[in-house]
Amino acid sequence: MIVCPNCNHQNPDGAIQCEACLTPLPATMNCPSCGATVQTDAAFCGQCGYNLQVNTAEASSSVEFPEAVPTVVSAASGSSTGPLPDLDPPEPLVSPDPLAGFSTSEAEAASPPAVAPTPLPSPDPMPLPTPVATPDPTPAPSPVATPVVTSSATQLQAMPQARLFHVQTNTPVELPATLSVVHIGKPNDMVPPDVDVSGFPHSEVVSRIHADIRVEGTNFFLEDVGSSNGTYVNNLPLPKGNRQLLRAGDRIALGKGDMVTFIFQLS
Repeated sequence: MIVCPNCNHQNPDGAIQCEACLTPLPATMNCPSCGATVQTDAAFCGQCGYNLQVNTAEASSSVEFPEAVPTVVSAASGSSTGPLPDLDPPEPLVSPDPLAGFSTSEAEAASPPAVAPTPLPSPDPMPLPTPVATPDPTPAPSPVATPVVTSSATQLQAMPQARLFHVQTNTPVELPATLSVVHIGKPNDMVPPDVDVSGFPHSEVVSRIHADIRVEGTNFFLEDVGSSNGTYVNNLPLPKGNRQLLRAGDRIALGKGDMVTFIFQLS
């Protein structure tokens, strides 16, 4: 529960503003040691005393990179290997001596003419094999999911059944399972009671419009709606307009003196 810093109203976990005075509630978090709900600006956990201001800093690891070692790759791989060694320049070509007894012009005339090589005929391209169409296999029909129908009776069985056990007369009073708000009081013309306590002893201490039990999911909340003699949970007064989460075994007293008392039960 989150206690309002303005009016001390106990609000459910996760509430952003107070349900009673609409004051913004402080942000909360879970204690890393015990998981209790604490305010984000708290210095210590009120449950286990854990220091919430300790910040652990992760040591940054330094990575040293080795110096780059030049990679030597052979010339056949095509990669650079650094400056190539100086090579000797090629020797100039020397013209052959003319044939003995012939002048240069006669030697050129006597040499056979250059014959251009005959190009070889290109081979005919081989015909590509004709692809054979393969019939596609017929896909198997996918199974159809059968919808699961949940009856309303099954959903009602999942809800816990709540009752009020009257202590003075040992009488159980079942709470209506179909109502989200159960009115507790005595007959009147404004808000007829769903739980009528006019037949119990000392009912004069109970107001006609005394308290409500609100059902939210599987939770039950008790709220005093302006009774004259007040509402008490486990001998503690419940302020008007505040909601109190009920748990099995809680003792609810309507009015002062603990004369009209109920035990909250779940089944």
